Parts: sequence; C-alpha cells; structure tokens
Amino acid sequence: MAADFCRDVEHLGDTYLVCTFDPAMQELRLYHSNYAGKPYGAFRPMLDDVAVDRTRVLFAMNAGMYHADLAPVGLYVENGIERQKAVTGGGYGNFHLLPNGIFYMDRGKAGVMETKAYLAAGLKPWYATQSGPMLVIDGKIHPAFLPKSDSLNIRNGVGVDRDGKVHAVVSKGPVRFHDFATLFRDIMACDNALFLDGTISSLYIPEAGREDRLFPMGPIFAVVETHPG
Repeated sequence: MAADFCRDVEHLGDTYLVCTFDPAMQELRLYHSNYAGKPYGAFRPMLDDVAVDRTRVLFAMNAGMYHADLAPVGLYVENGIERQKAVTGGGYGNFHLLPNGIFYMDRGKAGVMETKAYLAAGLKPWYATQSGPMLVIDGKIHPAFLPKSDSLNIRNGVGVDRDGKVHAVVSKGPVRFHDFATLFRDIMACDNALFLDGTISSLYIPEAGREDRLFPMGPIFAVVETHPG
C-alpha cells in the first residue's frame, strides 16, 4: 500500500518515489538529537522520542550530510536555534561541489536556496539544513552535471515548486545527477532543488510499511501530526 502523498514518477527511463507536502497545510520539521543532545542516528529513536509529546510522524527522510559523529556538515537550525553554522568554502565530496544550498521551513512556508544567496538574504527560519550540491539553481541545472555521466547512484533530494509545495524524492535505482536534476526542474516544476545524499537515502513511511534501517543518519526531515493534551 502506498501513502496517498507519495507516487511513482517515471523520468528518462528511471523510476522515482515522489512524496509531496504543502507546508501551509502540514507540519514540516527537522530532527537531529534527543533532549540530552545525543544524535538519533535512525528513525526509531526519533519516533519513540517524539511520541512522548503525542507527535505522530507521517513521513521522514534523511536530510543532509553529516560527519562521523553524526553532526551536520553544514548549517543546521532546529526550533529556531542555529546548532551548526553554514559552510561556504570548498572541499572534497558532493557537499562541496559548489554551489551547495539550504532547505528551510518557517511559518507555513518552505524554500530551497543556494547557500550564499540564503546568507545574503538574512533569513532566520525555524528549521534549516545545508547540503550539496544544488540540483537546480533558479531554474538552471548545476553546471557540473553531465548528461552522459557514468556516475550512477541511488539519490535523494528535495525541491519546492512554484506553488510552494515540497517534493521529497528518492530514486528507486542508480541515477545520474543530471537526470535527477531535470526531474525536479522539468517534471516537478521546482526552480530550486537540493541533493541530500546518495547511498544512505532512507525513508520512513508507516502507511506503506517502510522503515529503512541500513545506514546511520544525521539530520532528519519529517512531516508530523501533533495531538496536544
């Protein structure tokens, strides 16, 4: 059984699971650590923790790269508190394949923005996570992506379309960065989209009976229902 907010999308011969949310109607959050500051590292500890506050998680996905100790590599903001500063310099790996970017959420809205543009805008959102590379930057594909690249991997990412809806996407098989980016731009109508990670791409969708547990995680993106009382 598939969740009603998720669907399979075919693009250039590959299949993607696309899960779509409206931040004006649904509650979107980021999680990383418990109250003692210990990183969750997986969906189950996070689920058990938030259940104490009568919060039900409808969907979750890994949401940004992390160090060996599970600390976020770049900017991380949770509950309005900046827990890790943005990284703007170069380096090795996908995160530093500039430009990279930031996925942020605040007051019923969400966005994806290139890192330096985000910092220049002076935004102070309730949630934010930095990852990289950007897939789509203001309607243009990342300049380093090659249409015939032989670099194929499972990939997951996030984009925000022109109606403000968030599309969380994971490929069902190995794909090129270029193909992944054109899915967001040409099919999902996202002028800005951000790569989150590759092999560790993980999903929690209880309605579909899915709870991936193979790899550790740093930041986690979640869509929740809260039941105070």
